[in-house]
Amino acid sequence: MSIDLSGLSAKELASLIRDAQKRKNVVAKRQPISKVRSQLVKAAEKAGYTIEELFGSGAAVKATRAPRATKVPAKSATKGTKVPPKYRDPANAENIWTGRGRQPRWLAEYTAGGRTVEEFLIEK
Repeated sequence: MSIDLSGLSAKELASLIRDAQKRKNVVAKRQPISKVRSQLVKAAEKAGYTIEELFGSGAAVKATRAPRATKVPAKSATKGTKVPPKYRDPANAENIWTGRGRQPRWLAEYTAGGRTVEEFLIEK
């Protein structure tokens, strides 16, 4: 990370150094994340809860995941293959969607307005 400091005056640099030193002291006093995480998990279990119940399902992955082994992940067999479009915007024929991944904005706007996704199917 590089920050361009060339435009700062001596007073601004001194202020920046002072603020950075304060932040460094705050960060240095904190406990490591792994220690805090394990304390939270233990406290939740002691009270009869799980991390999922307290913080939702997204927190469970971060809270309970063990460190990964350093192995190369396998590539998906379908990665890189082209899929024909399944849906088309009637107002703009260039707007298409395969039906995979996140719904595009143009389709989300239509469905929010009360229309169904099936109305935009491309006839085969």
